[in-house]
Amino acid sequence: MAGIISVSRTILAGRRQKLRKKRQVKFIQAIWQTLAATGLAGSLLWIGIQPIWVLKNSQDVVISGNQLLSDQEVQSLLGLSYPQSLWRVEPSRIARSLLQQPSIAQAKVSRRLFPPGLLVQVQERVPVAIAQMQRGKRNVDKDNQTMNVGLLDAKGVWMPLEKFTSLNSRVKLPSLKVIGSPELYRPYWPSLYQAIRKSPVKVMEIDWQDPTNLILKTELGPVHLGTPSSHLLEHIQVLAQIRHLPSQLNPNQIEYIDLKNPEHPLVQMNQKKQRN
Repeated sequence: MAGIISVSRTILAGRRQKLRKKRQVKFIQAIWQTLAATGLAGSLLWIGIQPIWVLKNSQDVVISGNQLLSDQEVQSLLGLSYPQSLWRVEPSRIARSLLQQPSIAQAKVSRRLFPPGLLVQVQERVPVAIAQMQRGKRNVDKDNQTMNVGLLDAKGVWMPLEKFTSLNSRVKLPSLKVIGSPELYRPYWPSLYQAIRKSPVKVMEIDWQDPTNLILKTELGPVHLGTPSSHLLEHIQVLAQIRHLPSQLNPNQIEYIDLKNPEHPLVQMNQKKQRN
């Protein structure tokens, strides 16, 4: 019996010794991990404050995606002064600032570590039409009315003309003109513009001033489409089908083409010119 007790005590003592060794190993590992993390953080901090991580000039900023704006024009929008620490630059703030510009639809800004620099990616809004919006009451003296002029992109986003052209030195203004309130044509503009762009009949002007009658100024003459609806595409398709009308009628005698009912297009002739 005494032998059994002696053996048990020996086993227990051995187990306690192993546990102590494990605790010591874990303690030493924890110390090394702490030292390693501290050393890594210190190294990164030391690297971060080195002069190499500095935007020395505009050449350290790489700009891509711009077609209308030059690199210099995009640079002027960044609000950066040189030299400047790369770590003091706030990419998200710069991106938000770019998105406030009427000519920029999307912007992404990120740091580049090797070599140190800044990456700026932009997507521009391309103007497709000059938009005129009349201010003042209708049927009053023209002197009491002013015309607010802007630009539209393919999605119907309004851009102030002066602000856009002052920034975009190389922009070429579109020939298509839109007259009327954006609230009237905004729901229909994207699909209508795409239909007009693809149509073989050239459209020079779109008049939305009368909410009951959308008027297109085309190479065939004025075209009345009636109240705008989701079926505008059908009207434009019919317009393409009658594009050879000038070979059948004298274009000078056409007062307007009525496509309010696309199934029954009508041509209103100018009676005075016919008699002459």
